[in-house]
Amino acid sequence: MIHKLDIAGMVCPNNVFLAPLAGYTNHPFRTMCMRLGAGLTFTEMVSCKGLAYGSEETKKLLYCGEESPKAAQIFGSDPAVMRAACESEALAPFDLIDINMGCPMPKIVSNGDGNALMEDLPLAEKVIAACAKSGKRISVKFRTGVSPERVIAAEFAKLCEGAGACMITVHGRTRDKLYAGEPDYAAIAAAKRAVSIPVIANGGIWSKEDAERMTDETGADGVMIARAALYRPQVFSDVLGREAPPMRELFFRQLDETLALCGERFTVVFMRKMAAFYCKGKKGAAEYKRRLFACDSVASLRAAADAVFPAEREGGSYE
Repeated sequence: MIHKLDIAGMVCPNNVFLAPLAGYTNHPFRTMCMRLGAGLTFTEMVSCKGLAYGSEETKKLLYCGEESPKAAQIFGSDPAVMRAACESEALAPFDLIDINMGCPMPKIVSNGDGNALMEDLPLAEKVIAACAKSGKRISVKFRTGVSPERVIAAEFAKLCEGAGACMITVHGRTRDKLYAGEPDYAAIAAAKRAVSIPVIANGGIWSKEDAERMTDETGADGVMIARAALYRPQVFSDVLGREAPPMRELFFRQLDETLALCGERFTVVFMRKMAAFYCKGKKGAAEYKRRLFACDSVASLRAAADAVFPAEREGGSYE
């Protein structure tokens, strides 16, 4: 199942990817997942209109380092604005630009963005083609459809390839399912058979066994892990068959790197959320979360996390 993946000349060290996760896949988190084995990581989705308006908050989402390869995800529905974003200095460092055509959230769909584009195939095709004209590698992440009555994964996959996409990621659920229920393996398999470009499968992957089932049943070229990475980023090491470092080591390094990049105010709020994810399932988790969310400084957060993640060896270390 595990192998290098060539995407239009961009060679990923393996085919186990980190999904773009709004509000979470900032640079320190992406870097941690790469150390744990992720073959490619994506920024959280970035508004092309925000880039066009010169929003500094939008640009912050695109902070990256020298890591390679790396990908950014964008959203929007105006072909000209989307192409301009792909050609912008802000996106220049990225090896791949992914277009979000899967987000089911009402505030995104109501603006005609995200999964709404699967209801307007001519516009979706124009958006992809415009972005491809920028000269950047373009991929598209989409769902199997809007509803169970209209599953169009194979048709949409062909549209993406024809418009110039060099990779697609298929989330195996329709919009109405949000993030619940078993993924539609058959629909992903149909999309894979319909195109010659790499197909990445997404949805319901929480373990090595899930990843293996996904590739076995769909024939996909790789998998994309989403929510599982928030609860246990070591999932990448698990899938790759590597020894993983303990959560304590991961948390404190992530805390230090987030503080250095983002400052104390953001770090406290963000890392409280991350610690709450990481302690899910631990004995006393409810009390740990109460303590964590009472923290108002990095110092108090360190003290609380010291109790949440005791100094015990859970596995190997990483560089």
